[in-house]
Amino acid sequence: MFYRVSGKGGLTRPSDQQRSSAKEALRSLADQDPPPGLLGYRGKTPVGWISLGPREDFAKLARSRVMKPVDERPVWSIVCFVVPSEHRKQGVARELLAGAVEYARQRGVELLEAYPVDKDDPSAAQASWFGSKRMFDEAGFEEVARRRSDRPVVRLQLVEGNQVG
Repeated sequence: MFYRVSGKGGLTRPSDQQRSSAKEALRSLADQDPPPGLLGYRGKTPVGWISLGPREDFAKLARSRVMKPVDERPVWSIVCFVVPSEHRKQGVARELLAGAVEYARQRGVELLEAYPVDKDDPSAAQASWFGSKRMFDEAGFEEVARRRSDRPVVRLQLVEGNQVG
């Protein structure tokens, strides 16, 4: 929920009330179309989450120096991954990304954008939330901007014939 709201309102201040409010807001979003993200399962066990949707659904992106819009093209944004520690280093994030790409294609999304971490250390703390650049590179994403040395903006063109950048 953090990237879906702007400023320092009740949904962004850490507290028990914030957690409860954020969970309720996320539950309400889950009933909407498009949903706020996708869950990955191994059998019946949830093993991960990827948050994605139309860029305009993520208010905080417009104010971010690192993740601000590259241009006026309509994009869907991938803003975070959540994989519990017991399921990490098993390819869950890569599978979530592959599922998100396929889901976006099925919905007719033309351009998918993400904001990974680009560090030599694959266990960089932020990489677990935003994904690693290497993972996005392997999925065919191309870098279109870099406003901080370790945080590129990457895109994947899902509809043939349009330019990435």
